[in-house]
Amino acid sequence: MEFDLLKYMSNRLKEDEGGSEESGPIVTISRLYGCPAKKVAIGLSEKLNQKNLAAGKITQKWKFITKEILSESARELEMAPKQIKYIFDYEQKSIIDDILSSHSLKYYKSDRKIRNTIAKVIRNMAYEGRIIVVGRGGVAITRDIPKSLHINLEAPMEWRKVQVAQKDNLSLEEAEKHIIDIDKKRKQFREYFEGKNTDYTWFDITFNCMTQSVEEIVSIITKAVEVRKLL
Repeated sequence: MEFDLLKYMSNRLKEDEGGSEESGPIVTISRLYGCPAKKVAIGLSEKLNQKNLAAGKITQKWKFITKEILSESARELEMAPKQIKYIFDYEQKSIIDDILSSHSLKYYKSDRKIRNTIAKVIRNMAYEGRIIVVGRGGVAITRDIPKSLHINLEAPMEWRKVQVAQKDNLSLEEAEKHIIDIDKKRKQFREYFEGKNTDYTWFDITFNCMTQSVEEIVSIITKAVEVRKLL
């Protein structure tokens, strides 16, 4: 069952003090497996902080959020991070495992509850502003926030196969199978939040990582952040 998060969050923010107009700025980065999203996120946070420092702006620093989402989601659920990590790894429990967990864990939470909590955590972080989120359905969860920029990283399969094979010490055939599996799981994870029949969550900018370096991508995103007045 899909969760109409876009509608839910929109209504919630209207009720909250300040509303979505006060949330952000936030940058989300989605990617096909094998694209250097983490390097782009780290480079972007450094670049944006350098820009603010050079301009004499004393503001909250931009930061790349990753492990914080897992730890805060676990805290909200009153569970250990390792108990919900499978969601972050885009895995699913078998029916048997789910039944056993529901009977053995005092604080059992369904996959749906965990995903919805992840969305809540990301929205709370977006409210604080100046964060960069890689994956986690970020584009679908924060698309309605005016002070947001949504990036997509992609590249041809042949190029990604080489990157993954070298990184994970796999054959090209093994790398391709792994890429197909991860891309499928990530797509399903994002579709949980955005729905399968909507084009609402299109990206603002898409980069080809085969033809553009991390440095080039970071520079272009930085310029887009400036043009959008998100600094």
